[in-house]
Amino acid sequence: MVAGCRVSGTVRRRTGERVLTNAGRTGDAPVITSPWLVEGLRLFFPVAAGLAVLLPLAWIALFAFSLPFADSIPASQWHAHEMIFGVYGAALAGFLTSAVPEWTDTRPRQGRALLVLFLLWLPGRLIGFVGFDGLMGIAAAADLAFLGLLFWYVLSALIERGSTRHSSFAVWVGLFWLLELAIRLAWLADLTDLAGRLLHASLMVFLIFFSLAVARINVVVINLALDPSGETTPYRPHPGRQNLTAGLVALYTLAALAAPASTVPAYLALAAAAAFFDRLAEWFIGAAVFRTHVLALAGANLFAGAGFMIIGLAGLRAPLSPTTGLHVLSVGSLGLAVMGVFIIAGLRHTGRPLELPWQAHVAVFLMAAAGLARVLPEIGVATFLFGDHYILSASLWSVAFAVWLLGFLPLLRHPLQGADGCH
Repeated sequence: MVAGCRVSGTVRRRTGERVLTNAGRTGDAPVITSPWLVEGLRLFFPVAAGLAVLLPLAWIALFAFSLPFADSIPASQWHAHEMIFGVYGAALAGFLTSAVPEWTDTRPRQGRALLVLFLLWLPGRLIGFVGFDGLMGIAAAADLAFLGLLFWYVLSALIERGSTRHSSFAVWVGLFWLLELAIRLAWLADLTDLAGRLLHASLMVFLIFFSLAVARINVVVINLALDPSGETTPYRPHPGRQNLTAGLVALYTLAALAAPASTVPAYLALAAAAAFFDRLAEWFIGAAVFRTHVLALAGANLFAGAGFMIIGLAGLRAPLSPTTGLHVLSVGSLGLAVMGVFIIAGLRHTGRPLELPWQAHVAVFLMAAAGLARVLPEIGVATFLFGDHYILSASLWSVAFAVWLLGFLPLLRHPLQGADGCH
């Protein structure tokens, strides 16, 4: 996604790839007057960030860990669902509707196509925000339609290009649709234990998305950190690391669904942790690693390894809670990963070089602090925060996304034409 920038219908790919253009294909496309509907990330990244600001604070400060209309469905499951399918779902929509057209050199979804996708995403969020059990059927229908349409947008680009190179993203969106269907059916059947395991699996699918995306993004990000001119590509990733973490997370997810009471998921979680820690070698690049956007992706990887390690050790009866590990993954790892992508793509896809505004640095710091505040008291560090760490972490998380909105809404609203980052 960040391998190039679209400027006046042209995709210019850096880091040694050939220059591709789709100017001829987009030349007869309808003129889009709204800047928010020109590209998927310009609509869905701010939408995801806005929901990320509201959800945690409402859950803790407004609703006090309950929801006003939740009855048969546990409020905690409503909350988890909205964080995964609401916040991260919107982020995924923005990423895929921008990245897949660039990867495949096909026309991006714009205008009405993006608006329809947003309008399908919205009802589930309005209902899920207050946990309205009675309207769960409407929310389910809208969410399934949203994910189904997103799946089609990805698949149709691959078909048009005649490519299978990025087909794994279509496969995982399809599996995400099946998990959403299964969660809703489990809720309807009052199988809340099963729904909880399926929500766990949904979070793992997002970890897989993160792993696959970073395998592609990090090559460009590190090369630009080492050579901002983009004229050389001194960094080459180890091919064995590209899909190892995603594969092990998938195996862990299957085991956790099929045999949650056994020790098999615990050992597979430890294997996934080892793979994420091994992947940290990709960031052994000297002083360039201290660039904020580079650290954000490295930190997301580090949090992922720590989260799976805690889950694995807890499954082997260590004095740790697997819930702590899940929050390391959901708040720390995915929070930093999403923030990193928001920053990198927000600059590159508006024609700007990776010269971060101050809001980007602050947002990454606050997100890392949110992840640490949420889990450290539960593993015996900074125990004086215990009890208050929930609202502290939620506040830091919300403020991180609010700061990103403050800095990046003007950039998304007013993209540059022919900026240095897109020459």
